[in-house]
Amino acid sequence: MDTYDSQQPTANSQNELYPIFLKLQNLSVLIVGGGNVGLEKLSFLLKSSPRAVVEVVAPEFLEALVTLAAKHPSVKLTQKRFKKKMLKKRNMVIACTDDLKVNKRVYDLCRERYLICNIADTPDLCDYYLGGIVTKGNVKIAISTNGKSPTTAKRLREFFEEVIPEDINQMVENLNEYRKTLKGDFEEKVQKMNEITETLKKKD
Repeated sequence: MDTYDSQQPTANSQNELYPIFLKLQNLSVLIVGGGNVGLEKLSFLLKSSPRAVVEVVAPEFLEALVTLAAKHPSVKLTQKRFKKKMLKKRNMVIACTDDLKVNKRVYDLCRERYLICNIADTPDLCDYYLGGIVTKGNVKIAISTNGKSPTTAKRLREFFEEVIPEDINQMVENLNEYRKTLKGDFEEKVQKMNEITETLKKKD
């Protein structure tokens, strides 16, 4: 079975997406499209992963996109029309041109190469979604509505940004240092860390 085949959920199904956290500085991302949506996608990636390795391909670029790319040495702008050879050595692709035929061609070529691809504003042509993200130092929370409601994801992001304490990163750093001092096997360490962090799930 093709692992990239999309499964269309029924009305009563749960969100079956599997969340992962990618080290985009170790991967190669291609964005096809240099307009407003391209700027949005690039901004989203760089906000979470400032060292993400990204190439943006388009005949023309918004000035704001050029300005953003100039602040990130790992971002490359290629002022050309998309060619299938540009998919070589990629790990993930985003297509967000204003031409649906171009976007569909990118998606079809990606599937032939087993590349995960996101076609902007076209859920049926997405192997993954770019959800809402909350970042507090080393703590990161990803939010997905299964592509149904980006606005809801945005509101949830705002909620978590407000309720998660600013000092949570210091707590995580302290726990990491404490974990290094623990003796015993893996199971014993996990049990001890579970006991220490038990209070995190308690309500006032």
